[in-house]
Amino acid sequence: MPAPITIYTDGSSRGNPGPGGYGVVLICPPYRKELSAGYRRTTNNRMELLGVIVALEALKFEGSDVTIYSDSKYVVDAVSKGWVYGWERKGFAGKKNPDLWARFLRVFRRHKVRFLWVKGHADNAENERCDRLAVAAAEGANLLDDFGYEE
Repeated sequence: MPAPITIYTDGSSRGNPGPGGYGVVLICPPYRKELSAGYRRTTNNRMELLGVIVALEALKFEGSDVTIYSDSKYVVDAVSKGWVYGWERKGFAGKKNPDLWARFLRVFRRHKVRFLWVKGHADNAENERCDRLAVAAAEGANLLDDFGYEE
């Protein structure tokens, strides 16, 4: 069984919608991996959720024991309070980001995941690192298209 994995994520957008990015730090001692990407036009909530998805998709072993730290109440509450399962039962009708929530649930169900909310910009070193990665990605020259984003 692989060692427990700690993931920190953050998303950022300049304007909402506007250019945005996500930053991820994966820690499974002694290993550490950082991931980030930037998008031309997206929202902060999409980047918060996409960071979690990309982090989980990067895991090599099914059934991993994962703790995700996020400053996104949108993501943490949707999962911890079970809202996302009701949205799924209703086909995500009337909900924003249905493409990402469906993608999230597919990868989420392959692991044992728990979410912990952390206050953003509150001197949590790993959360701050994720924020810097997200902002740098959003300000980068090679921004991607967020094909799932709709106005």
